[in-house]
Amino acid sequence: MFPVILILSWHFAVVLTGSRLIPEPYEVAVMMWDFAFGGIYDDAFSASLPVHFWVSVQRVYGGFLLAVVTAVPLGLMIGRFAVLRAMLDPTLSLLRPVPVTAWLPLSMIFFGLGPKSAIFLVFLGAFYPILLNTIFGVKSVDEKLFEAAAMLGCKGSQLFQAVVIPAAIPQIFNGLRLGLGFAWILIVVGEMTGVPEGLGAVIMDGRTLSRTDLVITGMIVIGITGFLSDRLIVLLNNRLLQWSPQHHA
Repeated sequence: MFPVILILSWHFAVVLTGSRLIPEPYEVAVMMWDFAFGGIYDDAFSASLPVHFWVSVQRVYGGFLLAVVTAVPLGLMIGRFAVLRAMLDPTLSLLRPVPVTAWLPLSMIFFGLGPKSAIFLVFLGAFYPILLNTIFGVKSVDEKLFEAAAMLGCKGSQLFQAVVIPAAIPQIFNGLRLGLGFAWILIVVGEMTGVPEGLGAVIMDGRTLSRTDLVITGMIVIGITGFLSDRLIVLLNNRLLQWSPQHHA
């Protein structure tokens, strides 16, 4: 119901103000159809959605998965071992407030113009939410669980498998949801690095060409894809945490 109200409000706001800068919902719908299937404007963006969408998906999930395989193990270790936390926490706390957009010039120096810079920026955006939530999840584990596991002869890697990971999974999934959300946000910034294809590149082209309908179309596609991606993580979360209904999202 709310999306319908939002679209109607958008329509009447444009009509009443007589704005020529913001298109009506119908114009955006036409643009979305042409972007996906072509046959209306017959320009460079017609029927180009599959190409731009697939390229952006690869970059988002490439950077996100790189962040997962880096941040989750590191977060488990930092959360469990105080010595490691004391060594790394000052550096991580120093780097974390630096906006990802500030890394844009350096990413272009490190990786040049192209998709590697976009993947790097997506990685940075997803890394810290996953890392911090993993650390918090491990630190929140009740010490009595460790004592009980030790009494049963559980130690070393068995302790991680039997106690740490199961207890920290709810917080890890919170980090995954936040990280993937930031990944989709930052794909627009990442594709400002001179790449010719991608949803972020389409939005930047729309801005350059004063094609507001194209900009909004790119935003809608990113929003829908980000929502569906989040639903997939929620489904996986609920599947793995069937034993803990209170942690279902």
